[in-house]
Amino acid sequence: MNDPDWSLWRSFAAVVETGSLSAAARSLGLSQPTLGRHVDALEQSLGVVLFERTLGGFRPTETALRLYEPVRGAQRALAEATLVAEGAQPGLAGTVRITASEVVSHFVLPRLLVPIRTEYPDIALELVPSDSAENLLLREADIAIRMFRPTQLELVTRKLGELAIVCCAHESYLARRGVPEAIEDLDGHDLIGFDRSDLLIRAASSMGIALRREDFPLRTDDQTLAWELARAGLGIAFAQAGLVDSEPGMRRLLPQLRIPNLEVWLTTHRELFTSRRIRAIYDRLGSALSAYIAKPKG
Repeated sequence: MNDPDWSLWRSFAAVVETGSLSAAARSLGLSQPTLGRHVDALEQSLGVVLFERTLGGFRPTETALRLYEPVRGAQRALAEATLVAEGAQPGLAGTVRITASEVVSHFVLPRLLVPIRTEYPDIALELVPSDSAENLLLREADIAIRMFRPTQLELVTRKLGELAIVCCAHESYLARRGVPEAIEDLDGHDLIGFDRSDLLIRAASSMGIALRREDFPLRTDDQTLAWELARAGLGIAFAQAGLVDSEPGMRRLLPQLRIPNLEVWLTTHRELFTSRRIRAIYDRLGSALSAYIAKPKG
């Protein structure tokens, strides 16, 4: 048996995870024929069949599933080695990859990054708007801004504060439909909520408010779009107080409605924390976000 090249193992893991050559190729930035050649070469080298070729994609065999976990372990080990090397780099030049929620990425980060870019012009910033938990260990991000407390032991994390969430609407909507004065007045208004997620319904239930999916005639799981719908005057939404207060025409509603705050955590990998450029961006970003969170509202 030949010792397969690591690129073959990496392609193998991507096909197991995605279930198809095309999806694996996209995730690795390779062509589909290249992925196919990698899978064929690995099977020939090992002398085993790793995938059942079906109309629906590539289905891993039992052998492939047994091989997958040690390959994933090797990926994590190599990623950690890369992190150690990154942390040992002494200079302030290079790239820092930051991930944050869609809303924070689009409406909060841009203005906070202006002084940071001025101070560190040699550091390139890659921004990843995402509401999923990006994997810091596997270098999907160097720094993550998260709305929950990370629990992985290999991470350095810092709570920056809590963002107030308020009920709001644009003046143009309120002029057409009236201003709700009591929580009960929301009945019959156009509420902007999620499509597949029941997060708002569960949050309302925890506050003793019974809401159904049908109570939200405008629905989207894209929180950036939900904010744009509210800004356009299409209905009543729930948004960060800082965004509402900074947007002309947007008004807070129902101050008696006590919506749980969003915790904000800044996170990086402990090995990356020793990198001068990542530590510099981490510290400046933490200060800027803390100031944004602490800014008086209303």
